[in-house]
Amino acid sequence: MISVKNAAQIDKMRAAGRLLHEVLAALRPMVKPGATTLDIDRKARRMIADAGAIPSFLGYRGFPAALCASVNAAVVHGIPNANPLAEGDILGVDCGVILDGWQSDSAFTVGVGRISEEARKLIAVTEECFWCAFAKARKGARVGDISWAIQRHAESFGYQPIRQMCGHGIGRKMHEEPEVPNFGEPGRGPRLLVGMTLAIEPMIAAGGWEIDINGWDVVTHDRSLCAHYEHTVLITDGEPEILSIPRSVARAATL
Repeated sequence: MISVKNAAQIDKMRAAGRLLHEVLAALRPMVKPGATTLDIDRKARRMIADAGAIPSFLGYRGFPAALCASVNAAVVHGIPNANPLAEGDILGVDCGVILDGWQSDSAFTVGVGRISEEARKLIAVTEECFWCAFAKARKGARVGDISWAIQRHAESFGYQPIRQMCGHGIGRKMHEEPEVPNFGEPGRGPRLLVGMTLAIEPMIAAGGWEIDINGWDVVTHDRSLCAHYEHTVLITDGEPEILSIPRSVARAATL
């Protein structure tokens, strides 16, 4: 069942989103050559605990960390480790928090030191895919409109959206209905209603969309680079709202 949130519940999700934004903003400068994703994860755990919140991912189906830290060909679900990041790597950082019983989920991909033009472009286009999808996240539209916006933009650059992993509804649970694929047909899927909250998360590969899954490890089959970008989005009567960015920051991002 798709849940529609009331004003009080949405305020709680905004609070969770503000905290998550603070955490991710603090983590981004840590991504540099020689750093480890294990240290980045420890920082996230401390910040979340200090705020009286809970890491959404830690313990979820046995996942052992607060972050998913996915390097280069890794799509999602990378487990933080003690291997130093290298100049030229790209790192996807995905994090969720539970504050006062309500969830927020967000991700970004960033280069480690100096990266190739290919990697820089992939990261930029993946973020653009999110904004294309965000523009379609309006009352009365369909989930397929969001999915098609992601696919169309990615494919216009010769990239492929990952097809086996998708966005999702979010609220009291991290994963709620509906699923939000990164490919699809406009006009298809559930209709978007005021009060729906969605985690929209393009995962875009520089090569093919096929993946290999081994436990938690999810990597592109051809080992091409993959980038990930995500926010928690609220469907409103007008412009959609990003709940995982403070409103002032979100307005600046769309200018």
